[in-house]
Formats: sequence, structure tokens, C-alpha cells
Amino acid sequence: MEKKMKQRLSLYGTSKIPRLTLHYWCALFFLFISFTRSSLAFDYADALTKSLLYFESQRSGRLPHNQRVSWRDHSGLTDGLEQGVDLVGGYYDAGDHVKFGLPTSFTVTMLSWGVTEFRDQIANAGELEHALESIKWGTDYFIKAHTSPNVLWAQVGDGDTDHYCWQRPEDMTTSRQAYKIDENNPGSDIAGETAAAMAAASIVFKETNPHYSHLLLHHAQQLFEFGDKYRGKYDESIGVVKGYYASVSGYMDELLWAAMWLYKATDNGEYLKYVINKAHSFGGIGWAITEFSWDVKYAGLQVMASKLLVEGNHKEHSHILKQYQAKAEYYICSCLNKNNGSNVDRTPGGLLYIRQWNNMQYVSTAAFLLTIYSDFLQNSDQKLKCHGGLVGHEEVLNFAKSQADYILGSNPMNMSYLVGYGPNYPTRVHHRGASIVAYRKSKGFIGCTQGYDNWYGRPEPNPNVLVGALVGGPDNQDNFADKRGNFMQTEACTYNTAPLVGIFAKLLHIEEDQKGDHLHNQPLVASY
Repeated sequence: MEKKMKQRLSLYGTSKIPRLTLHYWCALFFLFISFTRSSLAFDYADALTKSLLYFESQRSGRLPHNQRVSWRDHSGLTDGLEQGVDLVGGYYDAGDHVKFGLPTSFTVTMLSWGVTEFRDQIANAGELEHALESIKWGTDYFIKAHTSPNVLWAQVGDGDTDHYCWQRPEDMTTSRQAYKIDENNPGSDIAGETAAAMAAASIVFKETNPHYSHLLLHHAQQLFEFGDKYRGKYDESIGVVKGYYASVSGYMDELLWAAMWLYKATDNGEYLKYVINKAHSFGGIGWAITEFSWDVKYAGLQVMASKLLVEGNHKEHSHILKQYQAKAEYYICSCLNKNNGSNVDRTPGGLLYIRQWNNMQYVSTAAFLLTIYSDFLQNSDQKLKCHGGLVGHEEVLNFAKSQADYILGSNPMNMSYLVGYGPNYPTRVHHRGASIVAYRKSKGFIGCTQGYDNWYGRPEPNPNVLVGALVGGPDNQDNFADKRGNFMQTEACTYNTAPLVGIFAKLLHIEEDQKGDHLHNQPLVASY
């Protein structure tokens, strides 16, 4: 840009331009540059607020008096009744009304991790209460679902009958059958993830609600013991989940992940020994993974293990922890495109691209781990070791920020993929409740197929805005079709948005620090 400006000035002969005029044009030029850069700035405070609001849209059960999403009402009030269990509450994980346990527990783990890492930043933004509410809505349900030490109700409803209908949750007529794991029908993966969620949440509530924190920890320990003693994949015990949330990675990553969170919550060395002793046999230091998701926990585990290296009381385990760190850095370097031949693909616009269906889930989790690892590098005065050389914490964080900014609109479509944020966002989200007139506005019953007939195919925007939802996002060429039937791109999930809470809080904190430094460095102006 500067070179082109000089060329344009030389065409007119700079020697003939008065110095004052030249200064005038230069000032305008730099004002333009400044304006362009500021126009790309994002309101992370607004993004954080809206991200947390999304979880209120996904609530199942009897809604509280302080419910802010007014187009939702009570739903699923008989969940568990057929089985003689109270399973009212929890979250719908996406645009349908099945309560899938594995992705929902991962959602709560990520929300809790965000709060444990960035609690002060979330509090400074005035959103800590909402963050705690979003976690507790999930953990209250997990307490209900864990009816005895070796029984966990893993799912309510089934995808096949649910997807046959397009209804508001308040009108549900689909099956609400509940499915459980027990000693004879094991599910170490969902037991492990639920244990991780409750252990992580116990850390969150330890100071503000110690009794509740202790209760969560008690459930987490029981679930871990159950999952470890009676091993098996939950999708082999609950066949109806296979077409939706099959545990492709198996259960070993969840057991290691749960043990790590239990160690963080209790400081009990037995849990750390589990992570160390089973590091090789359970794949913790064997798998070099380029995704972190509701199914595959290795990268998150490896980042957590890396952070233990700088704590002085883990020297006896440093050999194994360094192997965990090597795998963590493989993941981070692959996101940064600095591995030797094995990197995460990117779109032309710079977005990490793992797969076609709901790609944004992998983007938000990657940005979260990059943010966490950047802090770790900075706090421990280390560099990231990639095949291409050493990388500083600033570069790691800057790339995480680039992914967050892409989500918020810095992309070829100029589209915010966080619904309700900015001037241009998806308006035809694949979501039953959002796409049909609000129950509180029109309480007339809408039947199973009536929703498909009268609402699903409408070209108009959804009548209700699913604020804070992170949709599946664009394809590998940055293209996005805002169509309700385009569920690969327009459906949102709780585990997409959950990692964003911590990221936006961190970015907001940095932005405010920079503003403070800027104001501090301004020259004093005399006042009268």
C-alpha cells in the first residue's frame, strides 16, 4: 500500500506538491490505514455474552424464573417417567430434542475448563454468573442421571424417531425412552467423560459453593471407578446412538482424561499415577492427533499433562510427561502448519478444516487449546518446538485469534458464524425450536409432520434468533449456504460454542489491557 502511494505521488511530481499538501495526503493515508484496521476489530464482550446466552436456548426441563431466552418454554417434563427415574432437565445438544450424554458432558467439561483458566477475565466482563449457571444446568442433570454408583442414564429419546418430526420442544410427541449403562452394559467412554465434566465443575464451584463441589466430586469419583472397572464402549451397549454419536476413538482417552481432571480436582496422586502408568497402553503418549472433539480427548489430555511439567512436584514423572508434551506440541504445530508433512488443512481464507460436517466444532476446540498453550508457554518462558523451528507464545495466540476472528466475520463471506453477532449471520439455522413460531406467542399444538409441512421449507429467516450458536460453518473453499436443510453447515451444537467462552474472555482481556496501555502512554493534555 505504501509503495503504491509513493508511485501515485511520483506520477504528479512530488517536487511540485507543497510540503503542507504532502503532509495532508500522508495524514489521510495513515488515517485510512488506521480506520481499516479498526474496522476489523471485534466486540469480544458482545461475543462472550451471546455465547453464554445460547445455552439457555438449549435447556430442557422446567425453565427458571430468570430465563433470558423468552421464546423458549418448559419441555421434556416427563423424561425418565417410563423408567421410573427423574431425568427432567439437561440440554438438547443441537437442533433436535434427543439428550445425548457424551457430547453434552464434553460441553460441560469445556465450559468448566474455560472458567478454571479464565475465571477472572469472565468475571471482569460481568459474565461469571451466567457461566456458572450454564455449567450447573448440565451438572444438576448429571447428578440426576447417575442414580447409583454403577448406573448412568446416558440418553433420553432416540435420533431415528426424533428426526422423523419437526416440532418445537414444547410440543414433543416423539419417544422419550431413556437408555442407561450399568455393570452388564458398560460405557467407559461416557462414564469417563461425565466424570471429567463433574470433576472439572467441582473445581469451578469449590470456593463459591463448596457443598455442591463436594457432591460433584463424589459422583465423579464413583463414575470413574465404574467406567474403569467395567470397561466397554457405550455405543455397543446403547445401539441407538451409533448413527449419531458413536465412540469411534474408544474409551481409553476418556478414562485418561477423567483421571487427569480428578487429579486436578483432588490433588490425589493415585489419579496422576493412572495417567502416567497407562500413558502408553491407553494411547496417551502414542497417539499424535490432529483433532480435539467430543469423541477424541487425547489432545486436551496432552495439553493438561504438559502443564504439569512446570510444577515442581512432578519431577519423578517428567520422562512420561515430556512424551505427553511432545504429542501436545504435535497437535499445536499441526494447527500452525509447522509439522513435517502432517498439518491440519486450511481453507483459502485461513480457517482450519478437518471435515465437511460441522467443521466449526474442531475450529473452536483448536482455538481453545492454542490459547491455553500460548499462556503455558508465556508463563513458563518456553518456546513451542515445531519441525520448522521454535515458535513464540505470541504467534500461537495470534493464530488462535485469527480463528476466533474468522468465526466473527473476518472471512471471505463477511459472515459471522456466531448467530446474532454482527450485521450478517445465518438466519435459517437448522434448529426445530428456532425455526417455528415461539410457543409463548402461539400455544396451538404443532404436530410431528406439521412442522415439516409449514415451517421447515420456508424461505424466510427463522422467527427466533438462536443467539450465540456457532453453526457448522463453511466448506473447504469458504463457501456457506444459509439454508435450513443444509444441516452440515447450518446446524449448531453446544460443544461448538462451549470453548468460545474462554477464548472470547481471554481476547477481551488482552484488548482491554492494550487499550489501558495506549491510554497510559498518551501525552498529558492541559485542562483548565
